[in-house]
Amino acid sequence: MHGLINRAIQSFVCATYGRQCWLRATQAAALGFDEFEAMLIYDADLSTRVLEALCAELNRPRSEFLEDLGTYLVSHPNMEDLRRLMRFGGVTYVEFLHSLDDLSDRVRLAVSDLKLPDLELQEHSPAEYRLHCSAGLPGYSSVMTGVLRAMADDYGSLVILSNEGRQSEAAVISITLVESAFAEGRHFDLGARKS
Repeated sequence: MHGLINRAIQSFVCATYGRQCWLRATQAAALGFDEFEAMLIYDADLSTRVLEALCAELNRPRSEFLEDLGTYLVSHPNMEDLRRLMRFGGVTYVEFLHSLDDLSDRVRLAVSDLKLPDLELQEHSPAEYRLHCSAGLPGYSSVMTGVLRAMADDYGSLVILSNEGRQSEAAVISITLVESAFAEGRHFDLGARKS
């Protein structure tokens, strides 16, 4: 498992539940360390153990924890760079949805050894979509559900999301666009620079 993924989990837990929660989970998982390095590759078993320890510590199902992680990844001020990467997908939420087919390629441009499962969007009507998340990263569809929910808020769109289970080898997320301009979205400037 890529260290960036593990580091994102660590950042989410520390920002949301506190560093002590993270330290208790790393001890319970018997990692032998308490900090993931972003650019290293770790055995997938380490990630699984720390996720299990975190869900036990927080008394939360893994799918809910991972959905909250997805929300954090694009809505927390610590993660503004990732939000910007997602917003480059389009001016509207629908354009953003259609850009998801290329997300794994865009991520690889930024981090060449980070392989995310492929995504495929199917449009059933202007308001009904299905996002197919290929196998390869356990819990990825839950993380993507959180990302989709947070990005809808970011664009000011009202959506209904539900995990539809598996279809062939892919996990399927149902997306119903209730209203594309439900609220004012968060400010986004394509040419913004860090200060």
